[in-house]
Amino acid sequence: MKTIWKHVFAALLALLVMSAAAVPALAAEEDVPSEAAAAEEDLTISGKALAAAIVVGLAAAGGAIAMGMGIAKSVDGISRQPEAEGKIRTTLMLGLVFVETVVIYALIVAILIIFVL
Repeated sequence: MKTIWKHVFAALLALLVMSAAAVPALAAEEDVPSEAAAAEEDLTISGKALAAAIVVGLAAAGGAIAMGMGIAKSVDGISRQPEAEGKIRTTLMLGLVFVETVVIYALIVAILIIFVL
């Protein structure tokens, strides 16, 4: 089990390093000559796309890990106490709804990054 957490931590650390490398692309604009205006616009659009992809990717990965862990624990609990199946299932569904809500909020943030900023 500790090996899984090491891999998850390494993946999250790699995403953090990649997002930190993208910070210069998202820096504030300076006065740019008109020839380079199109290139600067492309860079801004690509920075927004990268930021939106990181937001949705991290939220989806975190949500998938949380849902998998919740489902695994609920199956384990039902196998240990079959008489508590109804209560465990109800609590599982409520937890899955909350996790999915966080992922949907991240999608809304990504849409706002693309269209509003």
